[in-house]
Amino acid sequence: MENTIKQNTKRNPWAWIPTLYLAEGLPYVAVMTLSVIMYKRLGISNTDIALYTGWLYLPWVIKPFWSPFVDLMKTKRWWTLTMQWLLAFALAAIAFSIPTAFFFQLTLAVFWVVGFTSATHDIAADGFYMYALSKHEQSFYVGIRSTFYRVAIVLGQGALVIIAGLVETGTGLEPAILRVEASPGYFSPLMLPSFDERTFDATYPGFIYTDETLQAGTVPLDNDSVSAKEQMAAIRTLVHQWNTENGFVVNEGAGSINGAALTPKEESAFTAWVRNTFGEKREVATDLLPNIAVAGIRLAQPLQGDEEKILYVNFKNGDPSISLEQGQRLIFNARNCDKPAYLIFRIDPKIKSETSATFIGTSGNIPYAWSCVFIVISVFFLLVSIYHSWALPRPETDKPATEVTAGNLLRAFLNTFKTFFTKKQALPAILFMLFYRFPEAQFLKLVNPFLLDPIDKGGLGLTTGEVGFVYGTIGIIGLTVGGILGGIVAARGGLKKWLFPMAWTLSLTGLTYVYLSFNPLSPMPVIYICVFIEQFGYGFGFTAYMLFLIYFSEGEHKTAHYAICTGFMALGMMLPGMAAGWLQEAIGYSRFFIWTIMCSAATIAVCALVKIDPQFGKK
Repeated sequence: MENTIKQNTKRNPWAWIPTLYLAEGLPYVAVMTLSVIMYKRLGISNTDIALYTGWLYLPWVIKPFWSPFVDLMKTKRWWTLTMQWLLAFALAAIAFSIPTAFFFQLTLAVFWVVGFTSATHDIAADGFYMYALSKHEQSFYVGIRSTFYRVAIVLGQGALVIIAGLVETGTGLEPAILRVEASPGYFSPLMLPSFDERTFDATYPGFIYTDETLQAGTVPLDNDSVSAKEQMAAIRTLVHQWNTENGFVVNEGAGSINGAALTPKEESAFTAWVRNTFGEKREVATDLLPNIAVAGIRLAQPLQGDEEKILYVNFKNGDPSISLEQGQRLIFNARNCDKPAYLIFRIDPKIKSETSATFIGTSGNIPYAWSCVFIVISVFFLLVSIYHSWALPRPETDKPATEVTAGNLLRAFLNTFKTFFTKKQALPAILFMLFYRFPEAQFLKLVNPFLLDPIDKGGLGLTTGEVGFVYGTIGIIGLTVGGILGGIVAARGGLKKWLFPMAWTLSLTGLTYVYLSFNPLSPMPVIYICVFIEQFGYGFGFTAYMLFLIYFSEGEHKTAHYAICTGFMALGMMLPGMAAGWLQEAIGYSRFFIWTIMCSAATIAVCALVKIDPQFGKK
């Protein structure tokens, strides 16, 4: 007979589950994704970004260590609302810290606060979900909760970044547009261009290129000769030295340009063996040497005092075979505003006919733009805190422990972990938590780079806007349909019946990316279909994972036990993902995606290990 949940205040789960899991996902994406993009836009080196933001993942990994206190003290509803109020103020603190001179240290400190607060909110919200719903309702709505959590991730990576971009564009100087045309019939001299006019143009509030249209040949003069290679090496060095010595580029270390190494790092013997044994055998046209073209840009009006303009030059549209090699981020100030900075464009020698690409340089108020983003998130949490004060039900089973003392807390803390690890089939369950998402943990790290990388590097060569549309529209539709359908079928047939179908769906829909990696020139409708199928499979298959965590957490200390489960989930995503980039670079995208499909064997194997009550989740 199905257990029912008595409530003092009955609310339709649709009134609070979507907003609760939006509130659970947004802080995570703010800490793990938005922080990286923001620091990059604010000029922090890749080394520092990777080092310091990598540690921000820690609160979600170690949250099981304080989950027993959330389980014992106060109600889950109280913890949920309190953490949402704290998040509203902490995110506002980030917004006001960004314009300061020591923003990096200050915002990192507040991101740590957001991380621990968000992890605590996860513990309380997931526990509240189990207390507020019957087992059947938990099964039915698990697809909804995972879908809206994923929607929060997509909104954070898409809409909030778009807001930052719009504010940047709206607060800066006139965008600088440069069109680069390439053709086998063009000739581009390997030299630094100069400006005819050395005086400022008071009538134009923006930047001036040496040429609004840059024509470049596809191969250098004396192609593949020693002299051509030496000339290109010399011009690269000259541009780097000029931009660095004049303060246009911050030198982040010897032998680097904007954080990218001038010479490739020495490859280890193991990496070389992996590459040679399993890597793609791409045909390289050794008789063709990539050409480069140089453009100059400077301010049209002078700057005064400490005034500074930072120009970001990005690919806008056109042929991705024309790429920007140097000059992505240029700093203009009163000391160098009367001089030109230089950009180097790389021209693919395989271009057979005339083609072009457009690049746009923007110089908006970046600190202000990102302050606006975090103000938006802060206001969301302020509003959702007020709304949840009314919308969250008050289940009678959501009660704090009685007679809470220091000794009782310690005993309960130790007992929580003891009861978790001594549960029946604890080892198979832990293996399930670690390896069910083993293919996905690697796959997710490389999806966006695959879509963005140019075709000659094995990617699809999509623009940032196209990727945003693919995942922000097509992907979210597939994810939503898959998540809702997964919840419905699990509620009808139970988790045991649908575990393997969901596991196979999660695993095999990744074949769409295997197809795309072998067919990089696929038209956009085909790409849309492939992304829809993959995201549908993710939404449908992830339902089984979330249900199993709920199933294994049932019983005493279920809030704390669920938090321990999600800690293993975070560990299972973190460790494989850390090595995914190295593996992809060693073997290429197509072999990498084939490898992730092979890793599905781990997913199916751990499903075979666990035993589930046939009635769990079934109406």
